Amino acid sequence: MKLCRFGEMGREKPALVTARGVRRDVSGHARDFDDAFFAAGGAEKLSAWLRANEETCGVVPESARWGACIARPSKIVCIGLNYARHAAETGKEVPKEPVIFMKAPSALCGAFDDLVIPKNSQKTDWEVELALVIGKRASYVSEAEAMGHVAGYCMLNDYSERAFQLERAGQWVKGKSCDTFAPLGPYLATPDEIRDPHNLALGLSVNGVVRQNSNTSDLIFGLPKLISYLSEFMTLLPGDVISTGTPEGVGLGMKPPQYLKPGDVVELFVEGLGKAKQKAVAYHAS
Repeated sequence: MKLCRFGEMGREKPALVTARGVRRDVSGHARDFDDAFFAAGGAEKLSAWLRANEETCGVVPESARWGACIARPSKIVCIGLNYARHAAETGKEVPKEPVIFMKAPSALCGAFDDLVIPKNSQKTDWEVELALVIGKRASYVSEAEAMGHVAGYCMLNDYSERAFQLERAGQWVKGKSCDTFAPLGPYLATPDEIRDPHNLALGLSVNGVVRQNSNTSDLIFGLPKLISYLSEFMTLLPGDVISTGTPEGVGLGMKPPQYLKPGDVVELFVEGLGKAKQKAVAYHAS
């Protein structure tokens, strides 16, 4: 299945994307795609229910906004420098252990929402990533058990304000958590939809110019390792997001570095997980 959410921000409803690319409203069966949904085995129950009821579900208007594909998770855990060629472009050594940082859940938004360049930002950067969503509680799980805790896969653009991240004191989270810095989706694909998450093409362009073009086969630490490793340090809860890192081609790595400005259009894809598009706009106080 491909699970998505639609409607205005803060009032999204759950839906699925059919094989024909049509969104169907499943709010009559599921309240939302949130922690409670995943903890209760909601995806399996929804799949069984749809066998008899899919045609009764209303069609979502094409004009309806695509929300983040899951409701706000308890945490968004990100992995830095997890593609070999990306580590090289930043001048960093290949990490001996996964580099972990957090992204505030309030950064979550839809795959086609505008990117708001933060107040006082000069170095907002792009990062296409494969993300996974945890389906059941994981604590001290082995690598052999890890993939049994995955509810599905989706795409995340790990937007980063490099001055906030690297030139200000403290941890990376300041440069990672601005509003709209985590567009997620357009949909969550359940594991049966993705043959091999370690062999997916992914890429990103800015104003039609390709900036990132890679494959998840370049990951340094694979998904079983990441899930097992993280579960040593924190309990992963249903609905939590793990974003697995970005390949080479970020603005920071260009010579000279290049960053986003209002009016720029960012387009990205991950094989099997759809396409997304965000337009950069300047921050305005509400």
